[in-house]
Amino acid sequence: MSKPSSFSLRGRKALVAIKDERDLSIVRRQFERLGIDVLTWEQGSALGCHPDVTLIDDEFLPLTSPAQRALLGRCPVIALLGTETPSRLKLVLELDPASFLVKPLRSAGIYAALVMAFERAERTSELKQQLLKLEERLRSRRVVLAAVLQVMHTHSVAEPAAFALIRRAAMEQRKTIEQMSAEIAANGSLPRATG
Repeated sequence: MSKPSSFSLRGRKALVAIKDERDLSIVRRQFERLGIDVLTWEQGSALGCHPDVTLIDDEFLPLTSPAQRALLGRCPVIALLGTETPSRLKLVLELDPASFLVKPLRSAGIYAALVMAFERAERTSELKQQLLKLEERLRSRRVVLAAVLQVMHTHSVAEPAAFALIRRAAMEQRKTIEQMSAEIAANGSLPRATG
């Protein structure tokens, strides 16, 4: 299944927390045009939904409930800024917003803020996946080093040659170097050539 495009917004759900009725009506009207379902949230009420994006007015900050902060951590956040004071900006930055809009709102800019928020969320997710893979490879470096030392000792070869032997064996068996190194460390030797 392919991921939805950041430019395609129809059918998505947005949690909207805006105090000003005028700004709220602009967001509702624009979201209706874009095909986004609007779920409004009022301060103090329970959050029982799983939105795709959240628009939160800086007047709702700070969020004191851990449940509120946790909900906002699961989807991109678009902050609505009314003032640019350092203390207000600090509260907004605690939300780690993916985009922002300046009040008073206009219909222009809402689509761009949404696209940027979804795109940033997707890129952040990809970076987290890459980071997890790199951390796993870093943890497996000890196993690779142990296998290289073992091959150096059993075959009386230098480090580059031992690594080349492990790499060739991994390629022949269509495994990663890390997987092959784990097998070598467990078995005590290189596997026999299959070809």
